[in-house]
Amino acid sequence: MSTLQRQLARYASYHRDARNVATHFVGIPLIVLALCALLSRPEWELGGFGFTPALPVAAAACVFYLLLDLRLGLAMSLCFALALRAGAWAAALPTAGWLALGIGAFVLGWVFQFVGHAWEGRKPAFVDDLGGLLVGPLFVVAEAAFLLGLRKALRAAVDAEAERLRAGFNAGLAASTRAPDRCGTPTGGSGRP
Repeated sequence: MSTLQRQLARYASYHRDARNVATHFVGIPLIVLALCALLSRPEWELGGFGFTPALPVAAAACVFYLLLDLRLGLAMSLCFALALRAGAWAAALPTAGWLALGIGAFVLGWVFQFVGHAWEGRKPAFVDDLGGLLVGPLFVVAEAAFLLGLRKALRAAVDAEAERLRAGFNAGLAASTRAPDRCGTPTGGSGRP
């Protein structure tokens, strides 16, 4: 299994409910746009070009995506280029407008994320692995490609591994709720026959 498949499958195992996936199509782009906006200040002149903290953060993320997969990495690079452009526009607003837009989009994005995970009945992937914060945007782009009928073999591999991981999680969860406590009573039950 490739690293790309492993990363996407691990993330996808937390996102099996279609409603949760749908909320990620709104929440994650809002969060990425918010971060690009908030990190687009301050701006320094460097060799005739404007340089902000958003640029090295986006560049590092794009290198990660390109190393995982060239085609998805190029799509992610295009998405980040657009997000950086939108962030630069937001940073040019008066400070109150810039902060309201950046913080508002960030909070709204996370609201979508947590609503989706409430439907899923499972915590977000980043709680168990901070790498999920970086894989989330890639997951959305990969899911969009899958919806367009692209990368069918990748989709099949990711879905199969995600289901295997989810089944393992569910089995562990079921076992933990049946494990006896110190008195021999199964946890989660009354102990009555």
